Amino acid sequence: MTPQDVMKIVQENEVKFVDFRFTDTKGKEQHVGVPVSAFDEDKFESGHAFDGSSIAGWKGIQASDMLLMPDPSTAYIDPFFDETTLVLSCDVIDPADGKGYDRDPRSIANRAEAYLKSSGIGDTAYFGPEPEFFIFDSVEWKVGMSGAYHKIFSEEAAWSSDQKFEGGNTGYRPAVKGGYFPVPPVDSFNDMRAAMCLALEACGVPVEVHHHEVATAGQNEIGTKFDTLVRRADQTQITKYIVQNVAHQYGKTATFMPKPIVGDNGSGMHVHQSIWKDGKNLFAGNGYAGLSETALYYIGGIIKHARALNAITNPLTNSYKRLVPHYEAPVKLAYSAKNRSASIRIPFVNSEKARRIETRFPDPGANPYLCFAALMMAGLDGIQNKIHPGDPADKNLYDLPPEEDALIPTVCSSLEQALEALDKDREFLTRGGVFSNDFIDSFIALKQEEVNRLRVEVHPVEFEMYYAI
Repeated sequence: MTPQDVMKIVQENEVKFVDFRFTDTKGKEQHVGVPVSAFDEDKFESGHAFDGSSIAGWKGIQASDMLLMPDPSTAYIDPFFDETTLVLSCDVIDPADGKGYDRDPRSIANRAEAYLKSSGIGDTAYFGPEPEFFIFDSVEWKVGMSGAYHKIFSEEAAWSSDQKFEGGNTGYRPAVKGGYFPVPPVDSFNDMRAAMCLALEACGVPVEVHHHEVATAGQNEIGTKFDTLVRRADQTQITKYIVQNVAHQYGKTATFMPKPIVGDNGSGMHVHQSIWKDGKNLFAGNGYAGLSETALYYIGGIIKHARALNAITNPLTNSYKRLVPHYEAPVKLAYSAKNRSASIRIPFVNSEKARRIETRFPDPGANPYLCFAALMMAGLDGIQNKIHPGDPADKNLYDLPPEEDALIPTVCSSLEQALEALDKDREFLTRGGVFSNDFIDSFIALKQEEVNRLRVEVHPVEFEMYYAI
């Protein structure tokens, strides 16, 4: 889509406003709107100025002027605003040199795609993430000097069997780990997911499947089609936006927090990946599970750098409430065909074009631009240095003898540990100027603030364990 195409959409749809959107370091979309009278084709050349100093982890007040450069290929009509509004995803440009800002996640993803081409290994990277999410009736929390609590309200939750509801308690709800995937009325979110799917399709995100997920209390998933690295990250941001806003319209609240409830499955974001060159899938071959040697080396790179990757693929303190050993979480750094207990799975497919790997430890708290770029950079390092991942793990990794279990490496157990790993193992990310050391330092500092914040908070569980000591 060209700028001229966008202007045609503006005219044909009688657009009143244009919304420029970009993603901050933490992965949250930000936006600024302009009336259509202040929008023309020149915006695609000159950009839209804004103050970057107020974005966490970005420029200081002494160097705050930034430009939003809209990408015409991302245009869609927002389905929620009262006034007809065209949305454009933007790169953040540093006006000092006219290049993508060093700390802009989308610019980092663009540089990753350029690095793939310059490496000579491939020309296209395809990504297919599967972000899970919860839909609750409402949620409350409070953190203060007098105490702390959080409470989730969900008519669908297994714990609501004794609650009084208007119209009565029907008793139709998924049990703990019982949400995959009974028909309605046990699955109470089919119509809402359908509304989300239609909104996604209208915004240019092809939907392949939707269903209830394993956990009680409204865990869901909408599967969308794979695409190239930057475009797929754009679509992941659109997916989050659609899910949260449709839930809001229904009077509910949706969260992509990896582990919002205790005692049931958390939400992951399994990421399917493949590298192509000249229209050929480089991951298809005659090796294990139909993989090529290139694909195995790519897996080896991800396994080698997994602990550093965790800081980017699992960037929340809450991420590590999900990544706990012996709780059916993808913590074991091994690969296998069909075996979902391994952190890297090779899905069964009939077509060589569909041959791919699935990295299972990332979660939807990750910034998709950073997540996909970092996974690819790790995989490319594996290919460049021929890092073989060893033998596949076809046993159930959740039920190994202790002596075997101890031999298989694991992901990090905390965000603090992951940040330490990233600090030590970062060179593979900086190749080709994709991630800069300045960005990595700023990212670590920003996430360390979250670690420190949680470290000083007194937890209610500590009262339960220690109050009478």
